Amino acid sequence: MKKLSFLLLASLIVCPAFAEDYDDEYDDTYEEETYSAPAATTYEHGRDTYTGIRIHRNGHIRAYFEPHHTKSSTVLDNNFGLGLNIGNRLTDNVKLEFETAYTGLAETKHGRDFNYDIWSNMLNVYFYKTYGMAVEPYFGLGIGLSGLWADIEKTPEHTTDGDADLSLSIMAGVNFALNKYVDLNLGLKYINYGDIKHKHAFSRIDAAEIYIGAAYKFSIFK
Repeated sequence: MKKLSFLLLASLIVCPAFAEDYDDEYDDTYEEETYSAPAATTYEHGRDTYTGIRIHRNGHIRAYFEPHHTKSSTVLDNNFGLGLNIGNRLTDNVKLEFETAYTGLAETKHGRDFNYDIWSNMLNVYFYKTYGMAVEPYFGLGIGLSGLWADIEKTPEHTTDGDADLSLSIMAGVNFALNKYVDLNLGLKYINYGDIKHKHAFSRIDAAEIYIGAAYKFSIFK
């Protein structure tokens, strides 16, 4: 997790220089082939919609289990999640996106077996800056609704509960345009999934994640 976080930070630092090199190469190419530059620019701007997939690495996803009359437990787990997203470039600096994702955690602590399943549905807005048509560092905020399910044994009684709660997230990362069709995305996210209410307790779930994804760009308006 620390190595991946360092990689992301390094990407954010070097992206302006990378973009400048990309832009210089782009300019040199089209000095020789000026006839194709206008077509490429028009084609690129037409691809304002995208759909993609993201793989999340949780480190840690955390459930704070608070019973009324016995010892509380903070359950940590390192695992993976999978998400699908679709979005649109609203302006030169703003993107709006819907993301649906699944993750979970399982752990044994204080004589209890904890199993949680989480399905989040988030509306995300990203604020970004494009360098050289290739690199886009960004900052994002998300709000949505998550379905939360818990199966906890030895509480002292076995409990199975489900709930839906408000979720909030904050993201930062960088997007790389591999070509006119495909983007590669690398980012960090903190998300508060919300609470599950049990008969004699509650669970509060949040996570710090790093993710990598790919998106296909297209246009439905042009």
